[in-house]
Amino acid sequence: MRILAAGSRPVPTRATSWAAVSVAEAPRACQRRSAGFTLLELLVVVAIIAIGTAGVSLALRDASASSLEREAQRLAALLESGRAQSRASGRVVVWRAKEQGFEFSGLDGDALPTNWLGTDTAVQGTATLQLGPEPLIEPQGVLLVSTSQPERRLRVATDGLRPFSVQPGSRP
Repeated sequence: MRILAAGSRPVPTRATSWAAVSVAEAPRACQRRSAGFTLLELLVVVAIIAIGTAGVSLALRDASASSLEREAQRLAALLESGRAQSRASGRVVVWRAKEQGFEFSGLDGDALPTNWLGTDTAVQGTATLQLGPEPLIEPQGVLLVSTSQPERRLRVATDGLRPFSVQPGSRP
């Protein structure tokens, strides 16, 4: 530690600690040191803003498009489930579209759901599908449309051998 002469003021250097600086000198010493932000600090802030913006833009998908896609995926899974139950029981199962949903005839009770998840989905064209009991069924499909945006269409179809799948749709 350095011994100071009476009346002299300590100047903080690398050799001295900030504790040696008097209370009156501390604000002036800090003012000289903090003149702005470093380039690294600015880059970190810009990176955080960029990541946040990317996250928000990915979260803001078109709700009607994702809703119709979700309904089509769900219907494909339900049709496959109905097809499997038809083969297991040996009974004919028929899927029919209704005004506010659909129904599976030939199954016991409430084996499968009978309504759409939202109110924006409708069936266009063919409204009846036979799901079995034979392992091979005829090629068939159903066209789903968004009632709020009729240009949005998806087709849920099978070639008779493969499972039902979702395809871009233009006609049933």
